[in-house]
Amino acid sequence: MKEQTLAIHYGYDKDEYKTMAVPIYQTTAYDFQTAERAANLFALKELGPIYTRLNNPTTEVLEKRIAAVEKGGAAIATSSGQAAIFYSVANLAEAGDNIVVAKKIYGGATTLLTHTIKRFGIEARIFDSDTASDLENLIDEKTKAVFFESLSNPQISVADVDKIVEIASKYNVITICDNTVATPVIFNPIEHGVDVVVHSASKYINGQGTAIGGLIVESKDLNKKLIGNERYPHFNEPDESYHGLVYADLPFPLFTLRIRLSLIRDIGATPAPFNSWLLIQGLETLAVRVKECSRSSLKIAQFLEKHPKVLKVNYPGLPSDESYEKARRYFRDGMASGLISFDVGDLEYAKKILDRTKLFSVVVNIGDSKSIITHPASTTHQQLNAEELAKAGVTPGLIRLSIGLEAYEDLIDDLKQAMES
Repeated sequence: MKEQTLAIHYGYDKDEYKTMAVPIYQTTAYDFQTAERAANLFALKELGPIYTRLNNPTTEVLEKRIAAVEKGGAAIATSSGQAAIFYSVANLAEAGDNIVVAKKIYGGATTLLTHTIKRFGIEARIFDSDTASDLENLIDEKTKAVFFESLSNPQISVADVDKIVEIASKYNVITICDNTVATPVIFNPIEHGVDVVVHSASKYINGQGTAIGGLIVESKDLNKKLIGNERYPHFNEPDESYHGLVYADLPFPLFTLRIRLSLIRDIGATPAPFNSWLLIQGLETLAVRVKECSRSSLKIAQFLEKHPKVLKVNYPGLPSDESYEKARRYFRDGMASGLISFDVGDLEYAKKILDRTKLFSVVVNIGDSKSIITHPASTTHQQLNAEELAKAGVTPGLIRLSIGLEAYEDLIDDLKQAMES
């Protein structure tokens, strides 16, 4: 089945009442009915809901659907996109290890992976995901992951996915790709050999700005890469916190299983069942929304490119964009997402544009059905210093747009009056 169909039907066999909508299992715990069944569930002899921190029937439908849509083997939902990134890295690395991180990523991910995780004793090394020309020299025997975004936020730059995967695979290192902006409608990283895909589901998957959530998807082949891999002994040696369980001895998808049994169990950054239900509703309409947002974004990017006060437009759907050829190679049907950024060269002028817009809302989210305008240097990337901002390609005059479902003609008129009044 195509992704659009999977997003609507996969993972839910209608319950006894034949409900068309997936039910919300708004519960903390479950009645095991017998002591034996309780013991079997905890020992993994039987599969089923144990406690909503670990698993929940509503959340399970969401996990199955995103795994299917992303062409993966299994998925696990988290309380936010940041939690998804943290769990993915913490599942691989420990004190004394290092990870290699793309310089063009979301500002919150930058601080998480280069500052917060540093306090856990994990070093972050920065590489250029546009070309990956410097990646190989950064990998050593302590490297546990390569993290990048398929389509970066807010630079709107396309990663050289094939080259990143080729180099990481050469050294048997796990790749983690944040596919939030591109979404599985436009691009499936796993089809290009990526091992793990993460999403901030709060963005395009939700689509209405109503729920926070994160998703982690592992490839169907990841077990082969983890079993016997000396880089990841914790998958191949007894886990003393689980009675000596050896994950490599289990038939399940190992990566997400270990997150569930170890990290989710202990840290507990889990989505509420109601949020999972909201994300399911959004996932069902994702394909339609992303296609419309991409269509409108190209029209708006073309307008901005011709505007005399715009120095540069970042949108890979434009032939003039540095990522245009990569977008044509990787992305489906000419789509390039609903995200645009453009540089007006001046901080004060950029702020005036934000203040003058009427349809665009000054919000730091993306992927909403309503269009959003943001000044990254003073908001989403405010925690970076001047040098870090320059490396990330976030200039003082950079403005980011998240194009919603309004008529693109109205959005162009709004930008025109804001830029010229």
